[in-house]
Amino acid sequence: MTTVLLHPHAASDQALRDLYRDHATALLRYARWFCDDPAAAEDAVQETFLRAWRHLPRLLADGRPLRPWLRQVLRHVLIDVDRSARAKRETLHDTVPVEGAVDGGYESLLDRGVLAVVLRDLSPAHREVLVETYYRDAPTDRVAARLGIPPGTVRSRLHYALRAVRDRLDALAAGESAR
Repeated sequence: MTTVLLHPHAASDQALRDLYRDHATALLRYARWFCDDPAAAEDAVQETFLRAWRHLPRLLADGRPLRPWLRQVLRHVLIDVDRSARAKRETLHDTVPVEGAVDGGYESLLDRGVLAVVLRDLSPAHREVLVETYYRDAPTDRVAARLGIPPGTVRSRLHYALRAVRDRLDALAAGESAR
């Protein structure tokens, strides 16, 4: 009888393989949505899994779903990739950005791209309440007066709009197409 000695990290290696199997395709789709270069998207996903491997015991012990954590890490990696590319371009061309956020606006661009897809799928009534409340920063009473509907209807539509947004974001994270 031969005894096989397992590598001390064999269990975590298998957990990482399982994590990759379950989430890599969706993360790659997400990365490709924001990267023009497929190789850069693949590199960003690999970096995401490297970071997951470094924190694997804590992640597995946490008990929460891992995809939101992975997407957040991927998002940060994509921002870092963009910053690095900007820095190289600036060094090569000796240009200094005049204005822009710390992330060069990339995070905002990511948010707007995802938001455009999600808002497109909402009903006009839900989209209108969501835009008025969050993007025009109007209180419920003002939204109700502007739209000519009761405040309770505004709150109800807002509730269902946010639920639809959350469901659509989850679907996008799971790898559904942006239609």
